Amino acid sequence: MKTSIINGSEVSRLSLAIQVNKIYWRYKHPITGKFHRFGTDEVEATAIAMEANARLAEQRTRQILAISDRIATSKGKAITTNTWLDRYWKIQDEGLDNRDIRPNTHKQKAKPVALLRESVGMKLISSVDVRDVAQIMESYVAEGQPRMAQVIRSVLIDVFKEAQHYGEVPPGYNPALATTQPRRRISRQRLNLGEWQKIFAIADARHQYMGNAMLLALVTGQRLGDISNMKFSDIWDDHLHVVQEKTGSKLAIPLSLRLNAIDWSLRDVVARCRDYAVSPYLIHFFRSTSMAERGAQVKSNTITMNFSKARDKAEINWGDGIPATFHEQRSLAERLYQAQGIDTQSLLGHKSPNQTARYHDDRGKDWNRIRV
Repeated sequence: MKTSIINGSEVSRLSLAIQVNKIYWRYKHPITGKFHRFGTDEVEATAIAMEANARLAEQRTRQILAISDRIATSKGKAITTNTWLDRYWKIQDEGLDNRDIRPNTHKQKAKPVALLRESVGMKLISSVDVRDVAQIMESYVAEGQPRMAQVIRSVLIDVFKEAQHYGEVPPGYNPALATTQPRRRISRQRLNLGEWQKIFAIADARHQYMGNAMLLALVTGQRLGDISNMKFSDIWDDHLHVVQEKTGSKLAIPLSLRLNAIDWSLRDVVARCRDYAVSPYLIHFFRSTSMAERGAQVKSNTITMNFSKARDKAEINWGDGIPATFHEQRSLAERLYQAQGIDTQSLLGHKSPNQTARYHDDRGKDWNRIRV
């Protein structure tokens, strides 16, 4: 007894067999012609058959694409975007393995590559135009995510740059580069010292590791991920050694560094981070919780969440802007240290003074005092 063909597909059939009053379902493989027994559950059997059909269809599509690309290549014509993106991703994987590409950079490229594949995967790579790329970016700008649109543009510029290097598109062909750089309106509020002290008092009272994390952020000026990863073994020759996760910059910060505005030295903060529980990490749990053992590393997400809770409890008026995040301590550290006469470009690990200048901008937070 035959059932109707699923979704009108001619590539597979589910057969209903009756044997000794027992009904079971089976699937006929469209290539081998063999039957595979699926049991008595019709819903489950149908779902499995539909998934099998989808996978077979996908395999056939890839085979057709591969044949088309081989024919096109042999005639000196362009390959599809899907085929080029497969090769591009292998290049990225090799770069990651050779440490030419940092893990965060590799991870960041995945989304834009997937979006391009979804949007124009069947198109020839040499036929992708500016409008194709602009439409992908515009959808994120419209949703209020200009930063993501910037990332997409940057990654797709690299996709076409590599395609040029491998001769898959003509020299200079880069539709992503021809798009307009999305503008990101910065509305996140800066943090001043008084606000930091309010948040610190609340955060430190709730969790000692939060107080330690905030002190490290302000005294060292480093990013959240680097603070979470700091280990006691990174300290030697009276310096805390940091390899910045984002840039790879290697810093040796003296323990004698003191931020006069709060009268804490790095040595003082490190001593405060020590606990009689053995932990390799400066920022670690001082008590066991349902989520972590005592001495375990406190991850970036946990620090961010608890900072936000303390900030909101401080009931600071942020005006129309977005409340300051944990990262804003880096800008505050730069402003406080520059007033102290410290080389903040070196401390923050910036390659150019323009990067440091952006952190020094308090976005109208404080009054400009006129010296007379």
